[in-house]
Amino acid sequence: MDLKKLGAFALTSAIVCAALYGTAAAETLRLSHNTGDATTWHKGAEKFNELLSAETGGEMTVRVFPNATLSGGDQMKQAEMVSRGALDFVITSAINVTPLVPEMAVFSLPYLYANYEQVDATTDGAPGDKMKEIMDSHDIVVLAWGENGFREVTNNARPIKSPKDMKGLKMRVAGPMYIDVMNALGANPQQMQWTETFTALQQGVVDGQENPIGAVIIPQRVYEVQKYLTAWHYSYDPVFLGISKKRWDSFDAATKEKVQKAASEAMAYQKQITRESTEQGIALLREKGMEVYEPSAEELQAFRDATKPAFDTWAAKVGTDLVTSFQDAVAAAN
Repeated sequence: MDLKKLGAFALTSAIVCAALYGTAAAETLRLSHNTGDATTWHKGAEKFNELLSAETGGEMTVRVFPNATLSGGDQMKQAEMVSRGALDFVITSAINVTPLVPEMAVFSLPYLYANYEQVDATTDGAPGDKMKEIMDSHDIVVLAWGENGFREVTNNARPIKSPKDMKGLKMRVAGPMYIDVMNALGANPQQMQWTETFTALQQGVVDGQENPIGAVIIPQRVYEVQKYLTAWHYSYDPVFLGISKKRWDSFDAATKEKVQKAASEAMAYQKQITRESTEQGIALLREKGMEVYEPSAEELQAFRDATKPAFDTWAAKVGTDLVTSFQDAVAAAN
């Protein structure tokens, strides 16, 4: 075949391929999170895929892996994998990142927040920007904050109305800070992967656990294996959508803009549906047969006083200046 015919053949082949497959092959990126596929975490991840695919005309899609399957079920390991570029995206909660970035525990200090307005003043303000800087230094780019929510306590032994009711209870916890909180309350904390927790509750390996209502307790059907819930709002936990800095830096400016837009919209959606589910949650849990206790202001103060040693310990670990910036934002929101 002469060069002219060869060139014509190549051009024809390119046109046919473009018509059949598009001008560029679709790129599929991987996103890991550590809850089940019925949760608002998963719905936020699916929304991100939907929006990113639309923004890029199908050139970029996201495959979502729930239950931390890509990290062998280890919810703490996900962030480390994203940090070194072994994973593209992660949706996880702040407390799950503390082994890699201890400062992220600042969000979850016991009784730092009383309401959503105070939460939003930190995630949407200067404190949230500072946390993005800190995460960036660990090679994770936080694209947007979402919500896990205020963590409530459930158990099978008895109603929790005061700190003394926690004494001796075997409590599943997610991370090191909550170990100190439970010890301060006289409980017996057991750090455990979420993927193992439902069975542990079912079999009585642990008496209880603590998690947000809308994001975890309802969609993960905790009410099927727990009798009592106390809405003590003792700790808040944001989630975030993060990307490997290595992957982020590989994008051009136009691609970064599309990824950022999709992430911001997806996590705004995730936060909205989480808060809606939480608002309806107490009534639903009572319908499901749980005994729900809502403490008075005086009873909440007793829990606040009991967990103050854990607050002080972790405030020192994350840095007093950082804690002060959060407290100032909370005070301004009041």
